[in-house]
Amino acid sequence: MPASSVAAASPIKVQGMGHNTSPDLLAVEEPLEIRLGFGPPEAREQRSLSVTMRTPGHDHELVLGFLLTEGIIRSRQEFTHLEYCQDVRKPEEAGNVIRVELVPEAHPDWDKLARHFYTGSSCGVCGKSSIEAVHQQACAPLPLATPAVSATLIHELPKKLRAAQNVFEHTGGLHATAIFNTAGELLLLREDIGRHNALDKAIGALQNNPELSPGNCIALVSGRAGFELVQKCVVAGLPILAAVGAPSSLAVSLAQESGLSLLGFVRQQRFNIYTGKQRINFSPHEA
Repeated sequence: MPASSVAAASPIKVQGMGHNTSPDLLAVEEPLEIRLGFGPPEAREQRSLSVTMRTPGHDHELVLGFLLTEGIIRSRQEFTHLEYCQDVRKPEEAGNVIRVELVPEAHPDWDKLARHFYTGSSCGVCGKSSIEAVHQQACAPLPLATPAVSATLIHELPKKLRAAQNVFEHTGGLHATAIFNTAGELLLLREDIGRHNALDKAIGALQNNPELSPGNCIALVSGRAGFELVQKCVVAGLPILAAVGAPSSLAVSLAQESGLSLLGFVRQQRFNIYTGKQRINFSPHEA
């Protein structure tokens, strides 16, 4: 468990008519500022793109996933490197500011990106929201019938996610995204106080591992499936999104139009298939 992911507190705990003070662990929440470096080599500029409230850890994956799923870049070839800024002005900014150096040929549309200035940990799109805007990113179409997985495999995923959630077990305060292959093997898991950040970290990790193909993976999220999570899966090429909680109406609409298999209430040996039922196989006794 990363040391920076938890903090200590001593709350007054009330039970019935009694109370006592005892140590407790909290999930850490800190701001992460993303800056873009851009322009020709002889006249580089820097501008702040976004501030997101996140749980420290896997920050580079978070930034990479965010840039890709929000359509700011379309591949790793559009930036040269990303790193923590060393020229911060305040002590609290150390380790909380990352600069991404775009290639000289990149020309950010700052009017389009203005909505990213502040992103809270509890929301992703924060009101900017239309399916048309997602389609404008020209995502590659998801394969219509692959991968195919069994309903029995889906039933096993929440148990595997909980077994791997280190920080949640200590604090109860983090969302998680787990990426599985079609054999139900856990490939990676990322946690964050923001559900969309956890997914961005997982997508960034996938992009950093060329041996893993998103098109053959299943994403399982520990909470509900909102529009922004479906959006990110579609852009990343993840064909199956399973959620422990409920989907929203806009999430279902986008999943239907994009060919994504969206599963909700995946817990206690049950789940709902909202879209993309062709990817879920049932044995005779499950049909």
